[in-house]
Order: sequence, then C-alpha cells, then structure tokens
Amino acid sequence: MTGSNLALFISVFLACAVEAVEATTIVLAAGTARDWKSALQGTGAGIVLLGAIIAVLGPNISLIPRHGLQLFVGGLLLVFGLQWVRKAVLRASGYKALHDEEKIFQEELAAAKKAKAGKRFGVADWYGFTLSFKAVLLEGLEVAFIVLTFGTIQHKIVLASISAAAAVLIVVAAGFALRKPLARVPENTMKFIVGIMLVSFGIFWASEGAGAIWPHGDTALLAIIPAVGLFALALVRALSMKKANTHSPKVKTPATQPEFNELDAEAVLADSGLIKLIKDFGYFWFDFLIGDDLIGFAIVLASMEATNLLVHSKTNAWWTLPIGVALLLPLNLFRVAK
Repeated sequence: MTGSNLALFISVFLACAVEAVEATTIVLAAGTARDWKSALQGTGAGIVLLGAIIAVLGPNISLIPRHGLQLFVGGLLLVFGLQWVRKAVLRASGYKALHDEEKIFQEELAAAKKAKAGKRFGVADWYGFTLSFKAVLLEGLEVAFIVLTFGTIQHKIVLASISAAAAVLIVVAAGFALRKPLARVPENTMKFIVGIMLVSFGIFWASEGAGAIWPHGDTALLAIIPAVGLFALALVRALSMKKANTHSPKVKTPATQPEFNELDAEAVLADSGLIKLIKDFGYFWFDFLIGDDLIGFAIVLASMEATNLLVHSKTNAWWTLPIGVALLLPLNLFRVAK
C-alpha cells in the first residue's frame, strides 16, 4: 500500500470510528433505558434512509469535474477539519473538557428514562425509535460524506468503503458485545488525529482545485500531514503555557449560531413534526460545514480565492492555503482561550 493510500485508509478509518462510537453510544442508551426492539427499528430505518441518500448522491459526485470537486470538497474538509483540530487543541491544553463517552451515555440514559412512553406508526416506543434513528442518520451522513469525497477524489472508493466498513463493524460489534459505551476508546486522541488528517487533505485538495500544483504530486501529503501535526502540537504547548500562567482561564465562545447537538434527547420529543425535522437537518449541516467559526470559514474562502488569483497570474501558489491555516489556527485559538 502506497503512502497516500495508507494515509487515506487511516483517515477514513479513524473518522468513521469516531462517528460510529457516538452513534453506538446513543443507540445503546435508547435500547437500555427504553425498548431494544424500537431502538433497533430506529437504527434500521436510519440505515435504510442513509442508503437511499447515498444511492442518489453517490453516482452524481463522480460527474462533477475533478478540479471543481477538489476545490469544493477540499474547502469543506478544511473548514470541518479545522473545527476538529481547534477543539482537540483546546481539550489537550486544558481549556475545554475532554470528550467523555461514559458521561454522555449516562446523560442520554437519564434523559431516556424520564421521557414519556408513546406508540406511533406501529412502533412500541417512539422516543427510542426517534433517538436511534437520528443518531444513526446524522452520524452516518458524516461517514458517507467522508467515504464518498475521499474515495471519489483519490479514485479509491473501494478502499475508502472497506476502511469505513471495518471501522463501523468493529465499533458496533464491540459496543453491542459489551452493552456499554466504549469509554476506553481513545476518542480524544482519535479526534485530534482525524482533525489533522482532514486539514491536511483539505489543504492539498483545495489548493489543487484552485489550480496550484504541489511539488512532487501526491507525495506532498507525506510532508503536509506531519507539518500540520507538529504545528497543532506546538499550539497545544503554547496554550498549556498560557493556561499555567493564568489563574482563572476562561474560554470565550464566539457569538454565532450555537453548535447543534443532534443527540439532545429532550429536544427529540419537543416537536416531532416535519418543520422540526427540517430545522434540525439544517442545523446539522450548518454545524457540520461551518460550525461556530464564521471568521475561519471566511479566511479559508479568502485563501482559496487568493490561490486561484495567483495561479491565474502565473504563480504556482501552493503555499497560500498553508499560510492561511498557519495564521487562522492561532487566531482562533487565542481568540477563544481568554
């Protein structure tokens, strides 16, 4: 397996494993606290709808011109990955609480036990069905996005699919065998690595999509990935030192659209109508593509446009996006870690 193929396999595997852990935790909470049959029915319904979405969108992705696809997907991966890296750096430096799957499981379990029972459309427990359905569908959409984009651009859709399937099967099998959350899975470390991978692939593809040519082609990824990783670790060190010199550090949350939490059990029963479903779906994609960082989104777009303008002026500006990221990450981190 070549270096670029190995990087793709690892990126897809870890990203899909993270999403599978989160979905499995919610399904386990729904089944344990409510009704296993309803929870599994919701899981099955989510998988069926997810399969239909993939069947419709999957073949059409390959119809997009390669440079257009690289630019679009690279930009999205870069924005998405920067969210993961930023949160991972804040967690690693102590400015943000570590992601605790056991705590999430207990919170979901408690909320599920408090919710009222209700039967709809032949489903014995509509709450458990809905909770599992949303978790599988929304986390599954992220898995599908990663597989389809990585696989299509690299012309390695089979490799990406095998990697994703292996990750999901391992996590789900372990979760249901233990009947408890996979608290020992190093999810915070995995998210850190996945964020680095997403940012690296995003920089590479978005630059190529804008017309830049990387020195040494695909092998440039073997330099980009460790460079992004070392830069992120340096930021962890800098923030850790800043925290050590501050008596009461506070994290300032940007005053933008609040992050949508698709696992909010209380909200599931608040309004199960079509309007809420559309609203939640919109919040999911907003959080997935932009999150709580509109400034970062704008800087990424500006860097991509600068690359394109320089390329049209006969300058091979492969370095523009790396510089943009190098400026953006510290700006975002030190802006919120005050």
